[in-house]
Amino acid sequence: MTTVSLVLGSGGARGYAHIGAIEEIERRGYKIVSISGSSMGALVGGMYAAGKLPEYRDWVLTLNWVRVVRLLDFTLSRGAIRGDKVFIQLAELLGSPNIEDLDIDYTAVAADIAHQKEVWYQKGSLLEAIRASVAVPGLFTPVIKEGRVLVDGGVLNPLPIIPAVAAQADLIIAVDLNTGDSSHSHLKLPSNKYLKRSGMSDEWHMPDVEREQSEEDEEIKASIGGRMDILLNSVEVMQASLAEYKIAGYPPDLIVRIPKDLSSFYDFHRAAESIEYGRLATRDKLEALENGEPIN
Repeated sequence: MTTVSLVLGSGGARGYAHIGAIEEIERRGYKIVSISGSSMGALVGGMYAAGKLPEYRDWVLTLNWVRVVRLLDFTLSRGAIRGDKVFIQLAELLGSPNIEDLDIDYTAVAADIAHQKEVWYQKGSLLEAIRASVAVPGLFTPVIKEGRVLVDGGVLNPLPIIPAVAAQADLIIAVDLNTGDSSHSHLKLPSNKYLKRSGMSDEWHMPDVEREQSEEDEEIKASIGGRMDILLNSVEVMQASLAEYKIAGYPPDLIVRIPKDLSSFYDFHRAAESIEYGRLATRDKLEALENGEPIN
């Protein structure tokens, strides 16, 4: 059985594509022996390493825009998300495992902005590692511990390939969520070749939740659509550049490139589309690899 060391990149809600990528890798008979991830890559990878990915998948598929807003406990006055409600839910799914007790090697990457360096979590609390790795600056409040100010790993390393090298697997597969490759410009949702080919509906509709939204929800939505767009677009530009730098330094055997136009950074209510896209994009890459065709 071919073994895989999997690298899962940062990219907000597009990280749901990691779920589809993992499902397709396993479906084709590969064995994942190592995962390293930043931000959403650390979250999805941690769920997989703990054996809780199916439960996490089922949960995110229930989320609509209203549930996401209320789950994130967004405060206009502070301009940041504490994340308490999110991590209460994640703790219910995960329990309290330590990284060293997981069945596969796992690395979550965070950035210590106080000392300007990467922090690799390879032991200790899995939930704590995920919390530090997903703390997007200006959006989630940072984790402050032992003199370190820990934020989203994508600030310094959006595609942590180096930890995957040590696993000595047959293949290193990286899933990059921040590609700006113009060849993907025709794959925008709601209608693109992957979703059509999968037999899913050509038309994707937002849940009819307008009647459920309070004035506070609308105010939050307007805020996120304004200043958050600017902030997160800036983060994505930075991460796309850093990811290409990491790829050039340590080229993986296979790169699954997920375009930025798949979804916005904070479209956490659109799990189904992203999961399916990730699965089918990974299928195409693995088919090309197995057929000896160009892959990257």
